[in-house]
This record gives sequence, structure tokens and C-alpha cells, in this order.
Amino acid sequence: MSLRELVVLGTSSAVPTRNRNHNGYLLLWDGQGFLFDPGEGTQRQMVHAGVSSHDITWICVTHFHGDHCLGVPGVVQRIARDGVTHRVQAAFPASGETYWRRLRHATVFADTSVIVERPVSGELARFDAGPVTLTARPLSHPVESYGYRLDEPDGRRMLPERLRERGIQGPRVGELQRAGAVAAPDGTTVHLAEVSEPRPGQSAAFVMDTRLCDGVFALAEGVDLLMIESTFLSEESALAAEYGHLTAAQAGRVAAESGVRRLVLTHISERYGTDDEPRFLAEAGAAFGGDVVLARDLSRVRVPRRDRHVQRAAKYPTP
Repeated sequence: MSLRELVVLGTSSAVPTRNRNHNGYLLLWDGQGFLFDPGEGTQRQMVHAGVSSHDITWICVTHFHGDHCLGVPGVVQRIARDGVTHRVQAAFPASGETYWRRLRHATVFADTSVIVERPVSGELARFDAGPVTLTARPLSHPVESYGYRLDEPDGRRMLPERLRERGIQGPRVGELQRAGAVAAPDGTTVHLAEVSEPRPGQSAAFVMDTRLCDGVFALAEGVDLLMIESTFLSEESALAAEYGHLTAAQAGRVAAESGVRRLVLTHISERYGTDDEPRFLAEAGAAFGGDVVLARDLSRVRVPRRDRHVQRAAKYPTP
């Protein structure tokens, strides 16, 4: 049974608080594990969350401000110490490769050869990531920053009532899916299109430190799950623009205009306490009428399932 779930490891911005650790997000997807922006303390948060280094197949860093990458040394060394044998690919802005290498080799330890570097540059980068395509696009922040998006290929959904009508059952269903056509008991040929319908693939996007820009909307377009920073409330919108961040209201606007299904707000400034949390939900909800989640450390958020009436939007090109 497939598992597509976001494990939240940390949700603060530049400064951790009593209730919020530095950033860290592990998106589990059909046996793959995409670790986004491991900030300081990520290794310990993984222990609390019940996930391990063996769950990680990708490390994706948006930019090299400390709250988004100071956990890299601990995660890398844990991968080495635990004897992870599968390949772990690491995506990060190519312009920050010097910082990556400092983090990657921050201390003396018995190194590992399983980490494969995938520096990101230009307006669009795509990687084959097992069951999905991983796309990176530039954002708008004082230092070079990229957001990431996962897209599952479109497929087809079998229609049981039509299969029954044509007498196709058991192993013949699999044969039909593989070959595209199969002989029915009455001798006629059944084509896949007759007993199935298009099934749009699921998708998720991860948008960290940025102002509103084309890259934000391109990454978010039509996704089932959008993890997005909402560092400030609207009363601090000028400060957000100055430092290259979003407000909760802007995050809601992105979700509404992009046709997002589930919106996850995170990267909360340390200036806000637990009493302020309903205001983030209210601001985002005023613009976006869909499902809004305010991320909390160690919480888990499922990627919502698609039904047969949900189609992927196509305003921006996607894999």
C-alpha cells in the first residue's frame, strides 16, 4: 500500500523556539523519502518522529541560510553511521556549492559514498526521482533560492463495472494494463481505453523563503499538497517584502490562484506565539477556501487522494 505523507520535523524560521524547531520536512512517497531543508536539530527530530536515515533518498536544500541547512552535517553523518546502502541524491543551488561542501564535510567522521550531488542552476531543472519527477525553479530571496515540486506521471484508472461487462477479471486485468488490449471470453478484443479512464498523477510542492514571483506560482500550480512559508502576518507585509518572505495571506492567495488542494503553512517567525496561530489560519483562509493546515513539529500531513473528477491544471508546463 502506497504511503504519501509529510512528516514535519521543524517549523520555525531563523530562530527556533520552545515549540518550533528549525526547519525540516520529510516527504514520504511510495518508498522514497525527500528531506527538505534540514535545519539544526533535524537528526534528533527524526528520532522523535520515528523516521530514520534509511528513509531518506533525496536531500533537497532550497538555499544556504543556516535555518535551512545547518542540519546537513548531522544527517550526512547519520547516513554514514547507520550504513545506508542505497543512493541518496542531494539537490542544492549550484551557486552555494562551497557551502554545501563545508556542510557535507563539516567534521571528522567515517564518510559514505552513497551521496550523489545534484547542483541546481538556471530557470528549470528536472531530475528522475523514482516514482516522480523532481523539478526545481528559482525563487526571490536575498540569496539564490530554489523551490521544488514532485509530479507523479499520469496513468489510468480501471473501471470495475466495465471490466465485469466485458468478462475481464483476474490475471487478464494485469495483462490488459501491460499490453493495452486483451481477448474477452466472447472472442472480441477489449482495449484499455474501453474499460479505464485517465488518472492524473499526484503532485506536491515545497516553497520556502521567497517573495511572490513567477516561480512560486509555477511550482504550486494544481498541486495536491503545497508546503509553503508564511513567515509573517499581513501587518508585517513590508518587512516580509524587504527580507524576501511571504505572509500567511499571500500563501493563501498562491493556493487559491494555483488550484491547490491542501495548503500547509510553515516557517513561522519567532515573534509569534501559540496565541497567534489562529491568525495565520484566518489570513490564509480568507483567500483560500480549501484545506489549510498550520504545520506543527512532529505532525504528519497526508497527501490528499485524487478522485476521478480532479484534473491537473496546466497553466504552467509540468513534467
